[in-house]
Amino acid sequence: MGDPAAGGVTTPPFPMHLTDMERDHLTTFDTLDFQVFSHADWARLHESHADNVRVHWPDGHHTDGIQKHIEDLANLFVWAPDTRIEVHPIRIAQDFFTSVTGVMRGTFTKPMPNGQGGFIAPTGKAYAINMATVGIWNRQGTMNEEFLFWDNLTFYQQIGLM
Repeated sequence: MGDPAAGGVTTPPFPMHLTDMERDHLTTFDTLDFQVFSHADWARLHESHADNVRVHWPDGHHTDGIQKHIEDLANLFVWAPDTRIEVHPIRIAQDFFTSVTGVMRGTFTKPMPNGQGGFIAPTGKAYAINMATVGIWNRQGTMNEEFLFWDNLTFYQQIGLM
C-alpha cells in the first residue's frame, strides 16, 4: 500500500473471522467517521461514544465526557468546514478493542481561533493526514475510551502554519 494520504486507497472489506460484536464495532466506526464526523452530525455521536468517554488527543492531553468531545470535534470545523474522513485503509478488531487508520482531509478556509482571543488568518491550504484511532468498547456497544493519533507537525506544515 502506498501513502493513504496521497489518495488512491480504498476501504477494504472487513477482516475475515470477525465475531458479530467485532463486526458491529467496526461498522459503527465506519459510520462514525464517514457519516457522523464528516457531516458534523454531533447529535449522533452517542451512537459510538459513551456519555463518560475519555478521549486521548495527539498532543497528549485527554478529555472526559461526550459533551467536551463534541466541543473539541466541532472546533476542527470552525476553520476547516470541509473536514472529513472518507477511507479506513486498515481496520482491526479483537474483542472490545478496535483500531482503524484513516485519512483526514480538509481546507484551512476560515479564521482559526488561536486560544488567546485572536485568530490565525486562513491560508487556503488543503491538508490530508494519516490518522489512527484505537477504541475500547463497552458491553453497550459504545466506546468508553478513544485514542486519536496523527502527526501534528505534518498537519501544521500542510495548512501553512510551519
